[in-house]
Amino acid sequence: MVRRSTRLREQDVQEASPEPKKQKRETKTPAAGKLTEEKKSVEKKESTKVEPKKTLQEGDVLPDDLELENQDGEKVAVAQYAKDAKILVVFLYPRASTPGCTRQAVGFRDKAEELTKLGVTVVGLSSDSPKAQTNFKSKQQLPYELWSDPSKQLIGLLGAKKHPSGIVRSDFIFKDGILRVKRVGVSPEKSFNGVIELVKGLGE
Repeated sequence: MVRRSTRLREQDVQEASPEPKKQKRETKTPAAGKLTEEKKSVEKKESTKVEPKKTLQEGDVLPDDLELENQDGEKVAVAQYAKDAKILVVFLYPRASTPGCTRQAVGFRDKAEELTKLGVTVVGLSSDSPKAQTNFKSKQQLPYELWSDPSKQLIGLLGAKKHPSGIVRSDFIFKDGILRVKRVGVSPEKSFNGVIELVKGLGE
């Protein structure tokens, strides 16, 4: 009786053993199907990605709807301001009243008379508040406007936004509202030292 029951158990094991293999084969298909669905989901997300906004290049014009505030909190229609100025030089600095930015701003201040004779309007631009710009302008006796761009609308459009929240020191020259010179990533001294030659190089 003992030997027979042993054979029966062995037979039961042999008959039962194919079942797990069958289950494994069946579970492969749903896993593959799930992977395919995940792939489709990723492809769909990639296809709906928003393209980054274009930055201005030499030859481009400013958008008509862009407005900023100057140091006095007055609204400035940037595109119209650039058109009205014969030649507009906009220099960007990371933060008002810091050493490098002060050297840059003072450099433009010291060249202001010569630039004015060439028909140039100078504007300083940063993400500082109008109050901070007023203090900077007053302390350094800057004879030109300082624009406040806390949301980095113009700064980003010019391609001078440094992630996650900084600004790349730069300068730009507009003539008749058209961007003619774009220099992103300059030293304070390079920013103001070469501006007169660049303006003269634009011709009439």
